[in-house]
Amino acid sequence: MFDLATPAQTGPLPRAGLRRVLAVLCLTEITSWGILFYAFPVLAVSISHDTGWSLPTITAAFSLGQLAAALTGIPVGRILDRIGPRIVMTLGSALAVVSVLVVALAPNLPVFFAGWILAGAAMGATLYPPAFAALTRWWGDERLKALMILTLAAGLASTVFAPLTAALDAHGDWRTTYLVLAVVLAVVTIPAHWFGLHGAWPHPPAPLHDAFADHAAIVRSRAFVMLVITLCLGAFTTAAGVFNLVPLLQEQGFSPTMAALALGLGGAGQVLGRIGYLPLAARSTAITRTLAILASTAVATALLGVVTGMAALVAVSIGAGLVRGVFTLIQATAITDRWGATHYGRLNGLLSAPVVIVMALAPWAGTLLSAWTGSYAHAYLILAGVALIAVGTGIATGVSVGTRSDLKDAP
Repeated sequence: MFDLATPAQTGPLPRAGLRRVLAVLCLTEITSWGILFYAFPVLAVSISHDTGWSLPTITAAFSLGQLAAALTGIPVGRILDRIGPRIVMTLGSALAVVSVLVVALAPNLPVFFAGWILAGAAMGATLYPPAFAALTRWWGDERLKALMILTLAAGLASTVFAPLTAALDAHGDWRTTYLVLAVVLAVVTIPAHWFGLHGAWPHPPAPLHDAFADHAAIVRSRAFVMLVITLCLGAFTTAAGVFNLVPLLQEQGFSPTMAALALGLGGAGQVLGRIGYLPLAARSTAITRTLAILASTAVATALLGVVTGMAALVAVSIGAGLVRGVFTLIQATAITDRWGATHYGRLNGLLSAPVVIVMALAPWAGTLLSAWTGSYAHAYLILAGVALIAVGTGIATGVSVGTRSDLKDAP
């Protein structure tokens, strides 16, 4: 049944099949993100109080899981290019259920850490990168619309599962909550991936240029290396900024309620940003919009460090969220914008791995920056500087491989 050596049937999916695939991935991304990622911040304090394990220690286990996700994404991308997402994401979902059960039943820290390492491997096979690869190959020239819809849906993961997780925890404990969530994960994602992602897996599209036929040459190119560096710097700024936003605003005198509201407004801004990505992409080149979003990230992050009034806080929080929403799609389309979709799975896996690692370390690094500089406000100004550096490296991300030095942007 799970023969990874035999490529799946090739050919296009009918329109109904494309809609089915998109609907399935919207459902499973909401569920997988909500349980594997967003449930942990809600339950972290309960876990610490019940077990006596410190918050930094259990957070380290979660961060280790993110590192495992990054490393898993590299072979997953290579397999996806060859056989498609059905087997990969189904097995990933099964592993996710096992990992959540291990976390829920962990009698000690080593088992708890092991559970999060398994969860990280499952994330690498079920979250955005494999879903992006599936839509990019199946939807072809219409992939941007599909990616936008998927990220809009997945943006609801915290909206759905954060309150659900909190309610379950309030009526039981963190272990029972994770057991219930494991059942939800099993019931929703395993059958959805197996029965919903069936169908022909198209041949990879022809390279946009002869120099793009060799994926190894692309990976060794200056453009790819600079793209990795650029997205890592941008992701570092956004991840550290989101994680430390509440303590930053409390430091500036805002109440915990207002700080949480600002964080929620940022989520609303992300939805607006993703809705606006299609017209933005139609009116700009890949390089132009990448540089514009990174520059906007720098400005928004700096403003968060100095904002004082309520009205300004609302405006900047929504603006920062809008920029983050666009940045997600910038990353999702970075490969196809420059080199086409021929080797999307493996190239996106190699691109995503260091970005995920940076995002795993960024919250902790942001906290260290605040301690080193004496305040969160100063830390945010440094984070804005990191985004400005990304603008500089981003200029080099559109240069193609091979003997030509022309720029390749998406139409």
